Amino acid sequence: MKTILMVDDNEADHFLTREMIKVEYPDVEILTAYDGEQALEMLRGQDIKPDLILLDINMPRMNGHEFLAEYSENNTRELPVVIMLTSSSQERDRNMAMQYQCVKGYLTKPVMSDNIPEIEEMIKSK
Repeated sequence: MKTILMVDDNEADHFLTREMIKVEYPDVEILTAYDGEQALEMLRGQDIKPDLILLDINMPRMNGHEFLAEYSENNTRELPVVIMLTSSSQERDRNMAMQYQCVKGYLTKPVMSDNIPEIEEMIKSK
């Protein structure tokens, strides 16, 4: 079974994204974290090895950029594929995120059905 870790502080975005993915992939397990710090705790404290991380940028405590820096610097195992899923359309944010090898996509919210093929591709490729 494929596993996705969705890291976003917005409850409505969790719900909408989960529902859109579950329509096409009902067997995918979707785990949720509400900021980068909680995601790091989940990844370090449990035997969670997601196939894909959907990562927001603007979150409290630890934002998406801070998460990427911390996780890639202090992780010895292969990083899962990350797709940025954020409300930020700023080129600066996109460039900062895309500097990490694990980041394979950058989508702006809200998730629409035409965004799903990129997420589907990552689910299928793992």
